[in-house]
Amino acid sequence: MSTRSTRRRMLKAALAAGIVTAVPFGRLAAQSGALDDRVEFRRLVAANRILANEGVVDAFGHASVRDPRDPARYVMSRSRSPELVESGDLMLFEYDGTPVGGDSRRPYGERMIHGAIYEARDDVNAVVHNHAYGLLPFAITGVPLVPVVHTASVIGPEIPVWDIGERFGATDMLVRNMEQGRDLAATLGDNTCLLMRGHGAVVTGATIQEAVVASVYLQVNADVQLRALSIGEPKALGAEEIELSRATQFSPLGLDRAWEYFCARAGVEPE
Repeated sequence: MSTRSTRRRMLKAALAAGIVTAVPFGRLAAQSGALDDRVEFRRLVAANRILANEGVVDAFGHASVRDPRDPARYVMSRSRSPELVESGDLMLFEYDGTPVGGDSRRPYGERMIHGAIYEARDDVNAVVHNHAYGLLPFAITGVPLVPVVHTASVIGPEIPVWDIGERFGATDMLVRNMEQGRDLAATLGDNTCLLMRGHGAVVTGATIQEAVVASVYLQVNADVQLRALSIGEPKALGAEEIELSRATQFSPLGLDRAWEYFCARAGVEPE
């Protein structure tokens, strides 16, 4: 068992026994003074920990939320591995990725993914970018990733693939500017998720809870579909099944239950 797995197992046992309490993100934010102590920002910190714990992100990847005080801005961590993100790491950005207030800390290089999506989609208030390796077979083969598991209905009926090389030629595969970000956002369209050829995925949500849950089940669905393909042709969920199942999963009861569960697994406090 890895050191990280052992540490998590010990933390969860301590939480269950009441020896320690979950990480108080709100107090961290208040002490840092970087941003107001808001539930959306505390949930963003928790989201980073959850995504790392569930194997959706590793050393790389990032999450953001639209600033509830100004919809033309968004909040995400400084450039740091998601498992290590704390409230004091959060930074505020304009759509084009410019840090607000002269913040000189190093930002994520691909923050333009987030800004371009917020600019294009008024309905999106949270974005996750990850490099989950289980998704990549569907980003490089032409075999479409489709919802086959009812809990994965939250990924939506269509997951398009964006290829940076089609318009921008040979690059390091990273979204470095708003032109590239806007091209990605155009391919995403009104969908929830998008795969990036040879790179990773983008997942959106009306809330950070929705984006996290969809990110986790996108990976689950890819694993199940890939396994099914080894023995036969998997049957995708129908349009009505997706709509009804998604409504159940994203109902207050379903979403709260999932969020509480993933918070407990990551050793963070649900809000």
